[in-house]
Amino acid sequence: MIEILNPTELARARDTGALVADILQTLKSRSTVGTNLLDIDRWAAAMIVEAGAQSCYVDYEPSFGRGPFGHHICTGVNDAVLHGLPYDYPLADGDLLSLDLAVSKDGVAADSAISFIVGESKPPESVALISATERALYAGIAAAGPGARIGDISHAIGSVLSAAGYSINTEFGGHGIGSTMHQDPHVSNTGRPGRGYRLRPGLLLALEPWVMADTAELVTDADGWTLRSATGCRTAHSEHTIAITDDGAEILTLPKQGQP
Repeated sequence: MIEILNPTELARARDTGALVADILQTLKSRSTVGTNLLDIDRWAAAMIVEAGAQSCYVDYEPSFGRGPFGHHICTGVNDAVLHGLPYDYPLADGDLLSLDLAVSKDGVAADSAISFIVGESKPPESVALISATERALYAGIAAAGPGARIGDISHAIGSVLSAAGYSINTEFGGHGIGSTMHQDPHVSNTGRPGRGYRLRPGLLLALEPWVMADTAELVTDADGWTLRSATGCRTAHSEHTIAITDDGAEILTLPKQGQP
């Protein structure tokens, strides 16, 4: 299903996107050395409830997961890149933490992910991974606009990731979003320009470049959800929800000015 939002729905999407961005930035500021992943999940749950919103994850039960997700946010540490199930783990200095949050409010969902390094240590490999996903994300956004095609976005993202020296996994990528979290069209993190669905004003997309330092192969953790790099290398993940408008692409999950 591909949804095209009307102006009223788009206004609601802006509100949901702003909420997701605010929660993620608050969680980032609280995620320090010693913070437990389960505390991050509890904080996210409290902020979602306080805002009168709903988590897209708690009851989420896709074919690639083991039963309902049961938590409010995905927390990936170091080699965990996607669908990270929160567990009893205190963050250490130098950990690369990815937070992925999807929330629905007033019938419209928004989805965003950030990766950052905890504490004072800044391992160069981790810095490079995060930078590559962020640059690829903004390249994909720049390629989006009315009349462009999904392949234009995929090509822009993949060009940045490949130029940075990373292999690209195509099992998981971006997606349409609207009244539900995951919709068509699929947005691969690599592709050919001029191919695929033609973008229209009112379409919402969640773009999410993610990479692993030295592999393109994923393995599923024993928890049945968390996807890790097959070699144990570090990983990073960046994501924004955007709306296609008459003028281009509007980022709905952009942090407020002055937030990190």
